[in-house]
Amino acid sequence: MEARVQRHIRALAARSPHRVRVGPFTLRHRPDWPSPYANYAIPDDGAEPSAADVRALIEAFEARDRLPRCEFLPECAPSVERALRAAGFAPESRAPVMVCAPGTLRAPPPVPGLTIGTPEGEAGLRWVAEIQHEAYGRSGAVGEGAIAAPRLTLAEGGVVALAVFGTPGVPAGSGACTPPAEGLSELIGLGVVPALRRRGIGAAVTAHLAAGALRAGADAVWLEPADDGAARLYAALGFVAAGEKVAYARSTGRAPALP
Repeated sequence: MEARVQRHIRALAARSPHRVRVGPFTLRHRPDWPSPYANYAIPDDGAEPSAADVRALIEAFEARDRLPRCEFLPECAPSVERALRAAGFAPESRAPVMVCAPGTLRAPPPVPGLTIGTPEGEAGLRWVAEIQHEAYGRSGAVGEGAIAAPRLTLAEGGVVALAVFGTPGVPAGSGACTPPAEGLSELIGLGVVPALRRRGIGAAVTAHLAAGALRAGADAVWLEPADDGAARLYAALGFVAAGEKVAYARSTGRAPALP
């Protein structure tokens, strides 16, 4: 499964019209969105990058005014962590990969007063982005790139969910599943507004998204839990551990832009 997840990430990066090949890396670049989570490189399977390869990768990021950053499954490219550390990259995150398939996905208890559907129009897309912005504690205004992301996900065949609570409905939660690639879809951007947490909304949105991605053609859905609490929530829905994913970043002396 680690190899399939790695191929999925690389396939999505390769679909980007602004992708760049640098040595054994594919760099995913979003000119309209400076978030480090939308701009990253992924190595080829079994990559053994030289010091010159990593220097070229850093230069490619800096030429585009982006934080040098890599995401990958170390099991698929064991030599990459050492090469990145030698060039001044530091581990940013190290998280388990969890996967569910049609036979393992379990529906959570219903949440009274909650409605989940696909966002409608630009107003719905903005709600999706604003929920994530608030849920992740980000400062400043929501950027246009953050609003364009769910629009692009829907256009390419992915799934986007917007949950509203109560009457009249107030924005409560949102998230997305990437378009299927290599048979997989990634569940990303799950967020619940702080005032409505601990009601089961996160579990309901997760199950809705995973079921939608499986109907859209994925034969499995994967994700990275943010912490142990999130991992327990996903396990209760039928997600099981299937490897580890890491992110490495290299400081440039300036604060990275957030989504």
